[in-house]
Amino acid sequence: MLFLLALLPLLGALAPALAIRFGRNACALAAGAVTLSALIVLGSMVPGVMRGEVFTASVPWIPALGLNASLFLDPLGLMFAGMILGIGLLIIIYARFYLAAADPMGRFFTYLLLFQGAMLGIVLSDNVLLLLIFWELTSLSSFLLIGFWRHSAEARQGARMALFVTGGGGLALIGGLLILGSIAGSYDLTVILQQKDVIQASPLYLPALLLILGGCFTKSAQFPFHFWLPHAMAAPTPVSAYLHSATMVKAGVFMLARLWPVLAGTDAWFLIVATTGLVTMVFAACVALFKDDLKGLLAYSTISHLGFLTMLFGIGTPMAALVGVFHIINHATFKAALFLNAGIVDHEAGTRDIKRLGGLFGLMPIAGTLALVAGLSMAGVPPLNGFISKEMMLYEAADTVWLGQAWVFPVLATLGATLSVAYSLRYIVHVYLGKRRDDYPKSPHDPGIGLWGPPAVLVALVIAIGLAPALVAGPLVNLVAGAVTNGAAEPEHLALWHGVTPALFMSAIAIALGAALLMGHRRLDRLWQGAGLPEAKAMFDASVRGAVRIARRGTDLLQNGSLQRGMAALIGTAVVVGFAGFLSAGYVPGERPGVPASPAAVVGWIALVAATAMVVLTHKARYISLIYIGIVGLIISLAFVHLSAPDLALTQISVEVVTILLMLLALNLLPKQTPVESRPWRKIRDGGVAVAAGLGVGGAAWAIMTRPLDSISGYFWENAYSGGGGTNVVNVILVDFRGFDTFGEIIVLGIAALGIFALLERVETGASGKRLAAWKPDTVRSPEHHPMMLVVATRLVLPLAVMVALYIFLRGHNQPGGGFIAGLVVAVAILMQYMASGFAFADQRLHADHHSMIGAGVLVAALTGLGSLAFGAPFLTSAFDYFSLPLIGEFELATAILFDIGVALTVIGAVMLALAQLSQVAERAEKEPQPETETAMDINPGRDDAAAATKADQ
Repeated sequence: MLFLLALLPLLGALAPALAIRFGRNACALAAGAVTLSALIVLGSMVPGVMRGEVFTASVPWIPALGLNASLFLDPLGLMFAGMILGIGLLIIIYARFYLAAADPMGRFFTYLLLFQGAMLGIVLSDNVLLLLIFWELTSLSSFLLIGFWRHSAEARQGARMALFVTGGGGLALIGGLLILGSIAGSYDLTVILQQKDVIQASPLYLPALLLILGGCFTKSAQFPFHFWLPHAMAAPTPVSAYLHSATMVKAGVFMLARLWPVLAGTDAWFLIVATTGLVTMVFAACVALFKDDLKGLLAYSTISHLGFLTMLFGIGTPMAALVGVFHIINHATFKAALFLNAGIVDHEAGTRDIKRLGGLFGLMPIAGTLALVAGLSMAGVPPLNGFISKEMMLYEAADTVWLGQAWVFPVLATLGATLSVAYSLRYIVHVYLGKRRDDYPKSPHDPGIGLWGPPAVLVALVIAIGLAPALVAGPLVNLVAGAVTNGAAEPEHLALWHGVTPALFMSAIAIALGAALLMGHRRLDRLWQGAGLPEAKAMFDASVRGAVRIARRGTDLLQNGSLQRGMAALIGTAVVVGFAGFLSAGYVPGERPGVPASPAAVVGWIALVAATAMVVLTHKARYISLIYIGIVGLIISLAFVHLSAPDLALTQISVEVVTILLMLLALNLLPKQTPVESRPWRKIRDGGVAVAAGLGVGGAAWAIMTRPLDSISGYFWENAYSGGGGTNVVNVILVDFRGFDTFGEIIVLGIAALGIFALLERVETGASGKRLAAWKPDTVRSPEHHPMMLVVATRLVLPLAVMVALYIFLRGHNQPGGGFIAGLVVAVAILMQYMASGFAFADQRLHADHHSMIGAGVLVAALTGLGSLAFGAPFLTSAFDYFSLPLIGEFELATAILFDIGVALTVIGAVMLALAQLSQVAERAEKEPQPETETAMDINPGRDDAAAATKADQ
């Protein structure tokens, strides 16, 4: 059930994207059905959680590391999941009527459900690595939602800013949680949360705490990371109501609550978390009071209330944690309602500027009533839910001592509450009360129930919790507080009246002073605007510009277009780091004896060194260098034969032939001589770096080979036949034991071929097209474009090569061979047809689409792997059995042969696609008029001999 709950929004995100074809109502209905289904699944588990049960689910993830994809649902997860899905359903209803006809609703709801699934993943994850994946997914999906209105530069910048800040904090959180898991000896939260003494006694506690708080503070917009949230208000109002009041920004608070049992209770926790929360609460409340944009005011009020929550969890007492849990619920109700109300005002009045509003209550009585109730709750006025949690917060603040000073927390908390009253009353009075205006951008009136219905539900909760807190919220709050504090929080009877306490007087003072601030707001606003206070956005933009300038200077220094400089910097750094490690560690020679070299090995080694040296010495002559490179490849193939690795030898030879032929084809259109580009001093530098790197790699290889080595080869030898059904260990490794590696390699090969296709597809256009049109051969070319002997030989060899490839393919599981080698053999045979008979001749007779062949190969390999999952085996697990037929006798069939077919198809398709594109480029170049002296060997003519002869006569 837990996996169904977590996956429903993620999988269901496709539903609105498909349903939009049937209309906007169908699209919203599909999105709502997904969320409602998840809510029903969650509701089925509510009774069990309320009884004290903890639901768990786990599937193997990386068994070799002991990691599982684990989920669990406890009261804290239940509360957050309920808010995510419940408010999410209301947002979907609201968005259906809020979004304009021009807005792509299918894309909006798809993004919204992706975000919803990511948030559910955070609150349900048991494994911290899985939690981190969902954490980053919230940053990515919120980026899409904030930047939903792509035409708006403000929305695009707000999305980038949010991604930059929250993404950077996410990186810090990754480090902190990994350290935490390392200390606890497990990456499961249910285990970590029982290791308080071990974690807090570790010297890594403080680094882990700082990193984790970095992730929490950036996500929950705590000072000084607060500035991204107001600029995220460029998103549509449903996004603001969902992400920035009830879900995303509370992810950081959720992490504080989730890790409270193991991180709270220390001086570092109190001083960092409580102080940050207190500063954020007061600072943001002060800024909110002077914001004229409705969503800007609500954004800073959200930051203030997030500071309120952070401060409570930072105090570190079980009672403060209980108050924090209670206020999470209260804030979600009144703040989401207010954001939706701001959207109604904008939608109906045509502006969110408070200075252009006023007197709307008579024109919009329903919206005004909802704003009045929600606003008074945010101000902490009885008998609403905001008053109860605010008074409980003041009670906790009154007993909190900060660095030996008993007045700091009570005074500043009261100040924050005062400012909260002031900006809340400003929202009510300056928007809905006062004199009715006659210059509204639109004619305001109450919208339909589709817009006021969702906030009305939230306002009803505001009233219900305020009037009957013990009945409506008490059981859940006490359960969640117990889960947060590991049972340390005593059950609290929530009530509207707690008697005459210091907190009551502090609350009364806050309400009175807040009303006074509102009365003097005009004068205070002039002072605020005239103060010229620095703006966080300007500071952020300046920091980004400065970082870009520094990065650009460094990039220009290292990457100025010179490949030599970039490679020298990269390899030189590796050499310095490697030798520094070598010299600091102290080298002890290995004692493993060497193996005497045979005369053949010595000769091969000398030839290899000589060929390599010739490549360096003759690199200016590209054609000659290519020949020496081929010799190097051939000698390496012989080395594989000498070392009893026939599979590798066959692969090396096949790859070498294909590579050399394709490079020859490319070289046909390039200058045959490399221009002199390096001065003598640079050659000395590059030579020194190359020699040092070569010595380093050679020394590392020698150090490894002269020491005892426990190889894993024994495992493969012992299990190749019993586990993979093949006696060719190399092939069994490729298609079974490490089939996933091979699968990734053929995907990379296909992508490389598609990259070549994309680069050469438009070669006739632009500057490259002009160069191609002006291209003239720079060597003497042969008059015989299609040598008869080569044409006849290749056409005779083709069927034989295909038969050999089929033989190599079929025997690959037990003898040297396999799909990769077979595919290369076929590719070489077809490539020779192109070379001998021309591109046009071969292309007309090769009835195969190279793109489809690559796709089919990857698809066949993938389906082979997925087939194993259907039988409960890991991905790409092969199966085999023996069968008997008359005349043929007994033979083996393995599912690995299907995987090998996919490998072969991908290899053939990739080589042919690269060949076809290079051939077409050469053919287009050949169509240009050539001088009479042109007699080069045309490796890809694409025209018949008669036409060539006619052209030569002309």
